Amino acid sequence: MAAATLSPEVLAKYEPVIGLEVHVQLLTASKAFCGCANQFGSAPNTNVCPVCLALPGALPVLNQQAVEFATLASLAINCEVRERSIFARKNYFYPDLPKGYQISQFDKPIAEHGWIDVPTADGSMKRIGITRLHMEEDAGKSIHDGLIDSAKLTSLDLNRCGTPLAEIVSDPDMRSADEAFEYLTRLKEILLYAGVSDCNMEEGSLRCDANVSVRPRGQKELGTKAELKNVNSFRYVRAGIQYEIERQIEVIEAGGRVIQESRLWNAAEGRSYSMRSKEQAHDYRYFPEPDLPPLVLTREFIERKRAELPELPEARRARMIAEYDLTAQDSFTLTATREFADRFEAAAKTARNPRRVANVLLSEVGGRLKALGLEQEQSPVSMVGIVQAADLLDENKISSKQLKQLFDICFEKSEDFTAVYEREKPEQITDSSAIEKMIDEVIAANPKQVEQYKGGKTTVAAFFVGQVMRASKGQANPALLNELVTKKLNA
Repeated sequence: MAAATLSPEVLAKYEPVIGLEVHVQLLTASKAFCGCANQFGSAPNTNVCPVCLALPGALPVLNQQAVEFATLASLAINCEVRERSIFARKNYFYPDLPKGYQISQFDKPIAEHGWIDVPTADGSMKRIGITRLHMEEDAGKSIHDGLIDSAKLTSLDLNRCGTPLAEIVSDPDMRSADEAFEYLTRLKEILLYAGVSDCNMEEGSLRCDANVSVRPRGQKELGTKAELKNVNSFRYVRAGIQYEIERQIEVIEAGGRVIQESRLWNAAEGRSYSMRSKEQAHDYRYFPEPDLPPLVLTREFIERKRAELPELPEARRARMIAEYDLTAQDSFTLTATREFADRFEAAAKTARNPRRVANVLLSEVGGRLKALGLEQEQSPVSMVGIVQAADLLDENKISSKQLKQLFDICFEKSEDFTAVYEREKPEQITDSSAIEKMIDEVIAANPKQVEQYKGGKTTVAAFFVGQVMRASKGQANPALLNELVTKKLNA
């Protein structure tokens, strides 16, 4: 049954309550508990060893880099890092889990009590709590189609077994699908800045499950939640959560009862399907992992990791707005990735006017790249060229129209701005006497338009500006030209 289209009045009667569980593959060279390569795209079942395959007598050894990345991630999302945490066995049977259990953390995770601030619909910021970040290993992958005999057999690729994960569990603080989308966007951004994961959803290095429930507005008690699984993009997370909110409201409005279950999202159909009843913690029969000692981190280690954190996106945006006089929107675009922000700041420090560099980069270059479906790295115009263009504008040596013409040539011929400018060498006319002479000639040649202006039709001034621009081949300084035309006509 698909969720019906509910009226705004019915939707307003209920409050959604949303929490997200995000699994992030850590960007280590090797796996969590063995020396096998942590690498996507290898031939099936080639990055495996006795530890991955759970052969008798094979024992896990904790990857130090995974601990360092988990600590960095925890600090980046404002968590309190435990000095002593415990690994546990999470017992369940599934074909792609050779051991029959997953090494994870349960009651004593590596970090707890964090938060992320996200923007809301009214423009304010809302703090979303983070319950915990814990370390665990990934399972393998079951392949149900696309191979010989897929109709009859499920194939297993165990390369992913043992890949180090950080699971980040939010508090149930989100109240809309849009808030969940913003939370995921900010979380991914922070993790990328911290350098702990590539967060590539297509390759499975960032995966999200959403816990969704609804309750009558004003009720404090939580409703029964359903877990939405198998969602492979932020856009689908938002769509899936909205669908689930409406489905649950529809069930309640019809007099039914929401069942606690896991549901699979089908993006093609835009709906979810019941998968299985939702497990409780006791179903996994957690107990401490006997083959791994407690993980003990010194306060010195934790503070050293804190010192290694880069400037994170929100702080960087605030500083760049203050330092470069940027708009809030431009600051978001320029800090979309750490690398892009670094490139801009390196260029801005060499320019006369950093804000003009931002305008040229985002409007002139970014607009053309978007139209062509290209990335910033594919731009024919270098950051050096962008700074030169911005400086020429700032010095009134070229007009904005000339700059557009030069960039058109850059993209047409795949040449950098410096080479195109040196060849074309357009110069803006800023000599008042030269511009006045052209204005006098145009006024003398168009007495009818002069009479119209004198008669009160002041918009005719644009005609004279256009004529002078044509006579100057677009090289007259626009601001000066407008000022002088008005002065001459009013004389």
